[in-house]
Amino acid sequence: MNIKEAIQNRRSIGKVKPDAVDTKLIEELLEAATWAPNHKKTEPWRFFVMTGEGRNVLGQAYADIAYEGQDDELVGEQLDQFRAKHAQKAFRSPVVIAIAATPTANAAWIEEMAAAHAAVQNMLLTAHSLGLGAVWRTGDPTYHDKMSAAFGLNEGEQFVGFVYVGYPDMDQPLAKRVSFADKTVWLDA
Repeated sequence: MNIKEAIQNRRSIGKVKPDAVDTKLIEELLEAATWAPNHKKTEPWRFFVMTGEGRNVLGQAYADIAYEGQDDELVGEQLDQFRAKHAQKAFRSPVVIAIAATPTANAAWIEEMAAAHAAVQNMLLTAHSLGLGAVWRTGDPTYHDKMSAAFGLNEGEQFVGFVYVGYPDMDQPLAKRVSFADKTVWLDA
């Protein structure tokens, strides 16, 4: 698969099989991520690979964050069901990779965040090229202090998302894009 095909054909695959993914394939995703462009060669990222029961760290953080906004009326079995529902989000794929930006003092914060996002894109393209399904998930819980604490992020570190990985269990969605011509301004001399 050439790079243009990978870019144009990669889609978020939110439904994957529960089958385990070979560690070597996950290592290929991580290796690709480390080749993302990064200003001043700071390599501002950390990866947390969760499989099996290791996904409970993410699941419990999801449950804790969801519960924080609830009334104290949830008790007993009702509370258990509520927490289990939110914790289950971590088990939507056999592998979840959390990506944290780890900004350094010698580079601008926004550039460090951009580099971490580029690392995620490299991961997604590589997953597609390997026949894996992947989806990059974010949302309010991603940026919550309880999520950072659950993974022991240091001050200044910030999650940029979670990449859920597995073997596709759905057809690849079709996509359409607005032409670059509609969004481009050419400034000629």
